[in-house]
Amino acid sequence: MNDGAAERGPVLDDKQFRRLAEYGEVEHAEPGRDLYTSGDDTYDFFLLRSATVDIVRDATAIEPERLIYRGGPGDFLGELNLLTGQHVYLTARVVIAGTVVRIQSAMLRRALAEQVDIADTLIEAFRERREVIRGAAGNALEIVGRSDAAETLELRTYTAQMLLPNSWLDAASDPGRSLMRRAGLGEDDLPAAMVNGSLLRRATPRTLAEVLGLTYRADGRPVDLVVVGAGPAGLAAAVYGASEGLVTVLLDRAGLGGQAAKSARIENYLGFPHGVSGESLTRLAMVQALKFGVRIYSPCAVVGLDVSEERRPALLLEDGARIRCRAVIAATGAHYRHLDLAQWTTFEKSGCVRYAATELDVRGYESQPVTVVGGANSAGQAALSLAAHGATVDLIIRGADLGARMSSYLSDRIRAHSRIRVHTSSRIRELVGGDTLASIIAERSDGRQDRLACRALFCFIGADPVSGWLTGVAKDDDGFILTDSRLPAKPFGTALPFQTSAPRIFAVGDLRSGSTKRVATAVGDGAGAVSSVHTALAND
Repeated sequence: MNDGAAERGPVLDDKQFRRLAEYGEVEHAEPGRDLYTSGDDTYDFFLLRSATVDIVRDATAIEPERLIYRGGPGDFLGELNLLTGQHVYLTARVVIAGTVVRIQSAMLRRALAEQVDIADTLIEAFRERREVIRGAAGNALEIVGRSDAAETLELRTYTAQMLLPNSWLDAASDPGRSLMRRAGLGEDDLPAAMVNGSLLRRATPRTLAEVLGLTYRADGRPVDLVVVGAGPAGLAAAVYGASEGLVTVLLDRAGLGGQAAKSARIENYLGFPHGVSGESLTRLAMVQALKFGVRIYSPCAVVGLDVSEERRPALLLEDGARIRCRAVIAATGAHYRHLDLAQWTTFEKSGCVRYAATELDVRGYESQPVTVVGGANSAGQAALSLAAHGATVDLIIRGADLGARMSSYLSDRIRAHSRIRVHTSSRIRELVGGDTLASIIAERSDGRQDRLACRALFCFIGADPVSGWLTGVAKDDDGFILTDSRLPAKPFGTALPFQTSAPRIFAVGDLRSGSTKRVATAVGDGAGAVSSVHTALAND
């Protein structure tokens, strides 16, 4: 699926083509007709019976129209935005007359649910096409910003999590400066995004999502289950809920993956003997959720919960909208703590303080001195990832034993790594630098201080529950949600696993009081909570 359409990727055989055609309507298509165009809110899936169609990236102010793919008889059109609801990036233009089969969105989802072999082929094709489009259609979404700014990193992380085709331009580069001149952008307008010709100044994930059609919009269909939070627990709950027949909506305040998406490499998750990055695991889970018909909206902040009607709880969104449903699974996890130090906010905004060690985060720190603070697995994974990229790492932990809170496979490798220095029984007392971080002052338990060169500080010192929106639900003293056996009283009888003090509200993952902070446990929570949802809904 490249210039001139060399490779078709996954294809349907003749029997699959005929079976899938039964879900649609046959139409005649004349040359010059656009089956869909870039910028459309939605579009339908098409099977090509005898027509030939060009998929093109529209001309821009600086580039001519570009052929991405030519589809002929026996082929099909579409990619991941058929399932995500994102606006269309490319135009499909008929070049040789013939017949097509139009399959509308609802019927396509039905086909994916009923025809497993066809679903596997289409989902793999959609995923491959999205990867190609991310490069070929990058000009449909152009982002320009300062590479070291936290706002830029947040925007780029969001586009990566949501698999959005885009091109990135550093404001300090010649192409970046050229785009800024053409668009009339100043430094105060950054980061900025050009979306199909529209300009977003001081772009954020939310404003970008609004333009791309990724914010919540009611479509009139009743909702069985709303999952709030798209970390491993929430993604698992959404996948299991939708795959078991529940009309499922997944909402997240920031993006997909939660804390796990920020892990450079997870090496103790079942089924990945060579490890998997949190970002990759999140992408796979997202595609899996879309396959089963989960409707994903992000950023979409939930600010309140109405449980006054026991069998029809309602979620209150930041923009004033309400979502009524039959059950809710809360999986909003926790947010990162920070150190109470002067200039923390300044360096945080400049991008010198980070809370993740993804590929985007560690890029640019090769051969640079950096500091990681924290003593649990996420800190250990970050230290190893940074060292693997050539950075010199100082790992600061308050405790006396590196292995006290960290898995042995990590602590053993850290002790043996030549680029990592471990500072036990230590804490950071000061951040030093002007516009950017230059060094830190670390203090040992005996009061002695060390000045350590540092270009970036990666902070992994724990988190607090994101539970403020769960009004009317019992919590422990730290704000974590009480469930099943931890509930002080059960007015509705014996509580189901993961059930909160509100009978149709369930809590999973790091949000739940007493939870084990592991990806595998979170996934198990999400799957287990869906079983409890089915039991709770059985009386309807």
